[in-house]
Amino acid sequence: MMASFFDQFMSPTLFGIPLMALAFVLPWLLFPNPAPRWLNSRFLTLQSWFINRFTSQLLMPINTGGHNWALVLASLMVFLISLNMLGLLPYTFTPTTQLSLNMGLAVPLWLATVLIGLRNQPTAALGHLLPEGTPVLLIPVLIIIETISLFIRPLALGVRLTANLTAGHLLMQLIATAAFVLLPLMPAVAILTSVVLLLLTILEVAVAMIQAYVFVLLMSLYLQENV
Repeated sequence: MMASFFDQFMSPTLFGIPLMALAFVLPWLLFPNPAPRWLNSRFLTLQSWFINRFTSQLLMPINTGGHNWALVLASLMVFLISLNMLGLLPYTFTPTTQLSLNMGLAVPLWLATVLIGLRNQPTAALGHLLPEGTPVLLIPVLIIIETISLFIRPLALGVRLTANLTAGHLLMQLIATAAFVLLPLMPAVAILTSVVLLLLTILEVAVAMIQAYVFVLLMSLYLQENV
């Protein structure tokens, strides 16, 4: 019974064909395109306002050279929020619960920020590996520690997103199963459990948005160190 709880995290297939690509494409179809007229719809106006506010807030502390990443970071934010939110619907699949997908997003973007730093300002980029004023005896140890922490960054990004979403989905399924089992036995307890499930669902909606924002925010901080 416990093993079946993890079936929701398996990549769905149809006639042996993985549907992961379909889960990537369908969220983009839900966003409205600009209409060929002067006045836009309320939803399109709200979407544009959200993207503009998010982009301006995210790129405010970054130098002008990092503003070229505005489209990448804004698209990544919208993409992650869409996948996380749609994964909360019944009979849906959340691709961001797959560590392979999150690492596939984190590693190339992190590596791009590191390569940009090494190309534009190699001295400053390598200077992050050794804090100023370090005693001579601690220099080799600190260089090794800082190098390990540098390579752990993409792993931390992917694991954080995967762990938070996976834990939330498992907890929701456990509470929903408990409410279903307790309904014929103890209706009052089952109703109380359903209320807890409703509150947890609201919390998971917030977690889905916050984790997408944290992922992009940390990526912007890595970019800020290298531009």
